[in-house]
Amino acid sequence: MTTVAPGSDVRRHELAEFLRTRRERITPEQVGLVRGPRRRTPGLRREEVAHLSSVGVTWYTWLEQARDIQVSAQVLDAVARALLLDVSEREHLFALAGSLDPVPPAVCPSVTPAVRAMLDQLGHIPACVQNSRYDIVAYNATYGQLLGDLDGKRPEERNCMWLAFTDAQWRESVVDLPSTHRLMAARFRAAMAEHLAEPAWKTLLARLEGASAEFREVWARHEVVGGQLAKSKYIRNAHVGLLHLEHTNLWLGPRTGPRLVTYVPLDQRTRERLEELQRLALGQVRPGARMAAAAV
Repeated sequence: MTTVAPGSDVRRHELAEFLRTRRERITPEQVGLVRGPRRRTPGLRREEVAHLSSVGVTWYTWLEQARDIQVSAQVLDAVARALLLDVSEREHLFALAGSLDPVPPAVCPSVTPAVRAMLDQLGHIPACVQNSRYDIVAYNATYGQLLGDLDGKRPEERNCMWLAFTDAQWRESVVDLPSTHRLMAARFRAAMAEHLAEPAWKTLLARLEGASAEFREVWARHEVVGGQLAKSKYIRNAHVGLLHLEHTNLWLGPRTGPRLVTYVPLDQRTRERLEELQRLALGQVRPGARMAAAAV
């Protein structure tokens, strides 16, 4: 639990006013409620927001009264959803509350239109943008089919750590899976050192520990590897066969921030297979040809 705006009356009052204005702009119909003939309150009532957020009416009233109370990040998340806050408003809410967002927005500020255009221009070279938590926040069509059907995954599943330890397609594509697991866990531990108290990191760690015995085993080693140096690796693609690639990182911000990850072919055969994979990803190959490619 964290205290809302500790030691700052100004921040508490700003938070209270922000919640009130957001509440008053929402109509009952927007959240599936019946307006009723006697409604005089602009927007939603406090008790309606409390109900939609699954919190106590008294607690939410105190929050709008700028009282010095305690509130968890999970409760703030529920209030943000009830008030239909957009990305900027949600960020503002957590900043005023002095809390960390347990469900940070999927949109990465480093993925500008220029970065997205660059991903597409790389064409047959698989490329993606990852944040420091290994979430895949953007990728081109070829990368989307490199280690399985990434488009078919839910946004919360598009995380390299999660996929490497729990997804069957991803695991089958990785050559020498045990050493890859150890290296990824060691890098994840090193990266997490600066984020130990952040809910999103703790949530991902708990999910991994609950879902994978392999992860629990390598995590218990407490191994640490810093940095993300270029290295060659083999990937066994389900559609085009074995690929020999050089894995490279290009940081888009601070060293611990988001990075552009590319997989450059190291031989002509891999280049040709990646070009075929790109055509498959873009739907340019007939179904029969796709089946033939998968059988190679």
